[in-house]
Amino acid sequence: MKNGKPHLTLKLCGPRGFCAGVDRAIQIVVLALKKYGAPVYVRHEIVHNRYVVEGLEALGAIFVKELDEIPQTNQPVIFSAHGVPKSVPENAKALNLNFLDATCPLVSKVHKQALRHLRHGRHVILVGHAGHPEVIGTMGQLPKGTISLIETVEQASAFYAPDGKQLGFVTQTTLSVDDTASILEKLAERFPDLAEPAAESICYATTNRQEAVKQAAPGADHFLIVGAPNSSNSKRLVEVALKSGAKKAVLVQNAGDIVWSELDKASVIGLSAGASAPEILVDEIISALRLRFETSIELAETAQENELFPVMRQLRDTPLDAADMAFVNG
Repeated sequence: MKNGKPHLTLKLCGPRGFCAGVDRAIQIVVLALKKYGAPVYVRHEIVHNRYVVEGLEALGAIFVKELDEIPQTNQPVIFSAHGVPKSVPENAKALNLNFLDATCPLVSKVHKQALRHLRHGRHVILVGHAGHPEVIGTMGQLPKGTISLIETVEQASAFYAPDGKQLGFVTQTTLSVDDTASILEKLAERFPDLAEPAAESICYATTNRQEAVKQAAPGADHFLIVGAPNSSNSKRLVEVALKSGAKKAVLVQNAGDIVWSELDKASVIGLSAGASAPEILVDEIISALRLRFETSIELAETAQENELFPVMRQLRDTPLDAADMAFVNG
């Protein structure tokens, strides 16, 4: 104990927080607001984080569940980073809406891989979580009856190919790497000719964040994952922390969510953030820990990320000032 505070080792994960796809999606909203003025409409949460959504609302973004909530307008409508079914842009065209698609390029790549399987005459298996916007968007790329969702090893064990068709798989980009491997092993065991996608479906950012948490989790008394309750990749980080040796792991949206009594006897705490959580929320938690503990930080870093996904051409001539960049970068 020093200065009346108990000592704490904070294992801070890297990479953490915003990925290139999230950064691009937020940029698209900010740039659209600068170029076209407010309001700019966004179908669904642009990314799964209330801090980001509320910040964009303050700038003039209006979030809607469906396109029919939008009045007749020439203002742009933006589709979220998770991707949308083909029916959504078709509907936007029918309504004469000016739309911008902020789908993460890595999600778009999964869409293309699924369509590639279909072109080769395969029934497509999507490994993912029912009801997640990305899953809805991917399944909506293909005609009904040509794609099946599998969520668990048990479902993989019970699945049968329709009409003896050849099979190909893709996965949601934000899954647990280890859990997905177990499902794919079962499918490969039952269907030896199962065709893989031409490129890995689980995105680099998901893998990198999980690997960092795996490194930090052994010996951790408590693990804090910054993210939203509806963020798939953030929830997977909680699961990975527990499976990798953390005694306890919880999802928090900010420092206000922390149950401090649970940390009373902790001497080692892990900290990471999902791919849609801004760094300002991580900084807020570190500051709150330092108020209560004599804190030393150990970096658990497993990769460096330098990926950059450019925005669409019609927004590239719109400059971002320092304040814009600070918001975009979290």
